[in-house]
Amino acid sequence: MTIAKMSVAELETFLQNEFPQAFSAGDITIDSADGATALLRQRYSERMLRPGGTVSGPTLMALADFAMYVVLLSAIGPVGLAVTTNLNINFLRKGQPGQDVMAAAKLMKLGKRLAVGEVTLLSGTSADPIAHVTATYSIPITA
Repeated sequence: MTIAKMSVAELETFLQNEFPQAFSAGDITIDSADGATALLRQRYSERMLRPGGTVSGPTLMALADFAMYVVLLSAIGPVGLAVTTNLNINFLRKGQPGQDVMAAAKLMKLGKRLAVGEVTLLSGTSADPIAHVTATYSIPITA
């Protein structure tokens, strides 16, 4: 059984203080985080769209990377210097304009120095993923 080292409230406070450029705008919310999984929501905004009316790749990559960071912090605690070392994304279908994007993150392996996880991105209430992401994070020795 996994026990979270940071609650959603603690994660939100930490991220507002330590990573305001990604979290303080209020467009991303953490719905849950339990030390093994996390669910984040990015509220729809026209800034998310690329020409042609689909949610842009950079928007999806940033949300997936942030979701992986959140699930990792929920597992290891407030380690601000944990960083992405690899991120691979497969775009599966068009993200719909007018719909929030959900990011369901899951840790696959948590070691002392590296963490590997996956993120499924969903558009609105559809059960069909719009992208699948795998990511590796480096955890500093001080953690």
